[in-house]
Amino acid sequence: MKTHFLFPNQFKNLGWLLFGPSVLGTLIIIVFNISTDDYLNITVFSIYQDSIGEIPGFFKIIKNSVVDEILTIGIIVGGILVGFSKLKEEDEMISKIRYESLVWATYLNYAIILFFTLFIFGLPYLNVLFYNMFTLLLFFIIRFHYMIYKLNASNHD
Repeated sequence: MKTHFLFPNQFKNLGWLLFGPSVLGTLIIIVFNISTDDYLNITVFSIYQDSIGEIPGFFKIIKNSVVDEILTIGIIVGGILVGFSKLKEEDEMISKIRYESLVWATYLNYAIILFFTLFIFGLPYLNVLFYNMFTLLLFFIIRFHYMIYKLNASNHD
């Protein structure tokens, strides 16, 4: 079967290597309320910068902690590789499960956004939007792998 837009199966391992530790690191930072501002401070190029106590402006070289950027890149790139790499046996049923999981994750993701839009206000809402950057991929990966697990379990019966 010809599968368009999917990565080769080998990319799934790299995806898990990026995705797992990045999600774990992010959860640890959130749960224990760890400030990452003191770790991995390096000089970076910024298209736009507007920090407290600094003159805002375009195209500047600034000093910044890159922990959150590294974790974000790990979650997004790893999640895409995990979710969109071919399985060893890729057939029409797997494609159907992949499609349905993506649609299901999209509906759930936007239902959650609508709910929080109605009931969360102010700065906490910005946190909702920030974490929402990852939830579509997370919901998709969880549902897709759960449905594959159920399919494999039913085939063994």
